[in-house]
Amino acid sequence: MKPMKTYLKRCVAVLALVVAGCTDLSENVYDQLLTDNFYNNKNEVVSAVLRPYTHANAWMTPGQDGWWRIGELSADQLAWPVKGRHGQDGGKWIRLHYHTWTVDDDFIWNPWRLMWWGLGLCTDPIENLEKRSIQSMGITQEEKDAFIAELKLLRAFHYLKLMDLYGDIPIVTKVGEPVSPPSRPRAEVFAFIEKEIKDNIDKAPKLSKAMLGRMSQAGGYAMLVELYLNAEVWTGTARWDDCIAAANKLINGEAGGQNDATMALDVNITDGFGPNNHQSKETIFSIAYEFQTSNFQPQWPGDFYHFNQRDIYGGARNGNDGVVLIPGVYSTFENEDLRKSTWLLAGPQFRYDNPSSPVLGGSGNEYAGQPLVFVDNIRKNKQAAQNGTDPELLPTDMTQGEENSGIRFNKYKLGNLTHASYNSTDWNAYRLTWIYFAKAEALMRKNGGVATGEAVQLINDSKKRAFAPADWASRAYTVNTLTLDELLAERGREFIFEGFRRQDLIRWNKFTTASWWDHVPTDPTRKLFPIPQRQRVLNPNLGQNDGYPK
Repeated sequence: MKPMKTYLKRCVAVLALVVAGCTDLSENVYDQLLTDNFYNNKNEVVSAVLRPYTHANAWMTPGQDGWWRIGELSADQLAWPVKGRHGQDGGKWIRLHYHTWTVDDDFIWNPWRLMWWGLGLCTDPIENLEKRSIQSMGITQEEKDAFIAELKLLRAFHYLKLMDLYGDIPIVTKVGEPVSPPSRPRAEVFAFIEKEIKDNIDKAPKLSKAMLGRMSQAGGYAMLVELYLNAEVWTGTARWDDCIAAANKLINGEAGGQNDATMALDVNITDGFGPNNHQSKETIFSIAYEFQTSNFQPQWPGDFYHFNQRDIYGGARNGNDGVVLIPGVYSTFENEDLRKSTWLLAGPQFRYDNPSSPVLGGSGNEYAGQPLVFVDNIRKNKQAAQNGTDPELLPTDMTQGEENSGIRFNKYKLGNLTHASYNSTDWNAYRLTWIYFAKAEALMRKNGGVATGEAVQLINDSKKRAFAPADWASRAYTVNTLTLDELLAERGREFIFEGFRRQDLIRWNKFTTASWWDHVPTDPTRKLFPIPQRQRVLNPNLGQNDGYPK
């Protein structure tokens, strides 16, 4: 099999039957090309198999109202505050931050819609592959079995993320059947996902260069790690030993490696996040891009980049000046921590093509024509300067931002226009460092919340890359200093921007009980998002989560 990046340019909308949402599972023809006239050769088969991956970009990564946005912008590290004349957007970011969303919010419905759509893009080719002979499709039986297993694992990935956000959801494995599927208890959905993974993981290919950006055995084990890590929350029963066993499959290299080599931690903290991150040793499953051949590019710059960001990076892309660090998060990184200086963008900004020349504020904004300086606060500093007021006395909340408010994203980098892989940086869904942390947490929770020597070693192996050798000795954890609360803090530093923060806070019972910046504790029912009301109108068999209008 060729790498996914080779095939992406062929991944156009070739499927005729897709599922747009679990409340309406009728067949929809989006083209005159019916599936009866498709799957006639291997290229057509591969196009159908790969179609769900391009769609996953829409809900898995920043850039649209998907799994990432509602998971991160409802937690304690990131926010999209109003900045001057920008960022109101109907109050959606404010409601996410304060946990005041409603059953009618589009940002609650859109992740549901996109993920069920993607789930349908998996189910349709599964059915078509299962009912056709290998001779008619021009593939071998081994290839057929591997394609079906891959798609069933990818479908399980959609179910896992839906269950994470919404709890009780339907279980649907056939296009259009049933038309109005009922909600199933979260524990039952958990068991279904677990069985789907276990039934198909050995039939799927191992991770390799050919499986770049695709679901493999490694992705299957990573899903099991996530399932078991959250099993106590999702089912009421802890599964720490199972989490450790699944993690070991990846740590021991039993599921392959992205570059036909044994999986390992990257040497540098930048290796997994630059335009060459398809060469990363620790990527397990990613959303892969190939701008040079397919015009398929990451969508996340829109969420993270300033209006003049291309001047900073020497690229061609700007953004909406949106997501920033919540005030105070920046200070949780020590100054010697390379993640602080490398993954975060703070202070005065200078042009890529002339490092002595400042980047200027955007036209029509507060700092138009003035040097752009990203600050660790969200308040009206310019007004204070004009009025001679002490800025420390100003109010600070989601409505008080300016163009330069907040420390910015600098973790993933697209490169500059001259880079051979510019604008093709892959987005990690799972990486080996996350597996190390999951195993360490499982060891600690199994041990009554106390660190073991093995847990300490796992975290130190990951963290030491963030410090120069001269600084590391005093920063290494011991069994006394690696408490559960410190592990949560270190998870925040290591996995900032990666989509897991809401899930982590729930596991630590802090999502609705803790305070951060201007956010105060909320009702415990907010651990789950509501089932979107427009879906419940279409499908009366959908239930509703506690705390929301029935």
